[in-house]
Amino acid sequence: MDRSTTKMVVTNMKELCEYVANKRKSRSHQHAENIRIYGACKGMGQRWYKSPQKSSFPKQYKAAYNKIWR
Repeated sequence: MDRSTTKMVVTNMKELCEYVANKRKSRSHQHAENIRIYGACKGMGQRWYKSPQKSSFPKQYKAAYNKIWR
């Protein structure tokens, strides 16, 4: 089923509650399947946090571009 063409039409609150319960069960099942296939979620690791700092800084903070030297 394509999500763009499938629309849920709710006529009363009981149908809505049933739809939401079924939707949660199906999403939970899909999530469990993804964990079985790809494994549990993990962090990025330390090497991503040790990225180099920006080497070029904006000109507005340099003394040559301030009113100090004018």
